[in-house]
Amino acid sequence: MRYDARMRTRCITVLTLLLACAASGVAQAAEPPALAKARALYNEGDYEGAISAAAVSRRQTGWADASALVIGRSHLERYRQRTDPKDLAAAREALKTVRLATLTPRDQVDLIIGLGLSLYQGEIFGAAANLFDTALTRSALIPARDRMMLLDWWATALDREAQTRPADRRRVLFERITARMQEEQRQDPGNWVANYWLAVAARGAGDLEGAWDAAVAGWVSSTLSPESTQRLREDLERLVQQNLIPERSRAMAPRDAQEAMASLRAQWELIKEQWK
Repeated sequence: MRYDARMRTRCITVLTLLLACAASGVAQAAEPPALAKARALYNEGDYEGAISAAAVSRRQTGWADASALVIGRSHLERYRQRTDPKDLAAAREALKTVRLATLTPRDQVDLIIGLGLSLYQGEIFGAAANLFDTALTRSALIPARDRMMLLDWWATALDREAQTRPADRRRVLFERITARMQEEQRQDPGNWVANYWLAVAARGAGDLEGAWDAAVAGWVSSTLSPESTQRLREDLERLVQQNLIPERSRAMAPRDAQEAMASLRAQWELIKEQWK
C-alpha cells in the first residue's frame, strides 16, 4: 500500500495542558504571587500576560526554574497561534535553562512535555515521540483528560515521523502504536485515542482489512465513553470515507473500483445506522 501523508488528516487541535499549581499546600503558600498569576494567565490562554508575570517571578530566589517553565510553555502556545519562529526560539531558550530537580513532580512532567512539544513544533517528530513517551511514564501525575491528549500527541508524533521514512521502514513505528493502543484498549475499551489509532496504525502498516475492522469496532465501542463519542466518530468517519473506502475498493476490485466503493459505503452506512 502506498503511504500517503493525507492519512493523518486529524491534527493535534489542542496543545495546551494546564500548568499545575505547586504540589503541596505548603508549597502553594510559598509560591510568589507573580508565579501563581502567570500560571493562571497561561491556563486562561493569556500567554502574553503569563510571560510578563513569570518574568517577574523568575527574578525571585528559588523560583527561576518554575518561572522559566511557564515562559517556555507560553512561547510554545504563542508559536502555535502565530507560527512566529521567534516564539519557538524563545521557548527553547527558556526551557533549556530549567533544572528538573528543582521542580515539583507535576512541573517535571510539564517540562518533559514542553521539551517534546518544542521538538514537535520544530518537526523533529521521532525525538518528540520519545519525550512524550517519557512523560507518559509519569502520567499518573496529570488529569485523565490531559493524559489522553498526551497519548494522542505521542501517536501523532510517530505518525508524522513515519511520513518522513521510506516505506519499508514505517511498519516498525505503526507496530509501536498498535502495541501501546492495544494495551490501552484492554484497560479501557472506550478509550477514544486507542480506538482511533488502532485503525490508523493498521492502515499505515498496510493492513486495510484490519483497519476496517478496527474502525467498525471503534464506532461500536465509542458509546462506552459518552464524553468522547462524537469526537471519535467524527475522526473515524473521516478516516473511513477519505482513506479506507477508496483504498479498500482499489485493492478488492481494481477493474471495478466504483462498484466496490459503493458496496463499502453501503456497509459503512449500515454499521452507522445499526449503531447510532
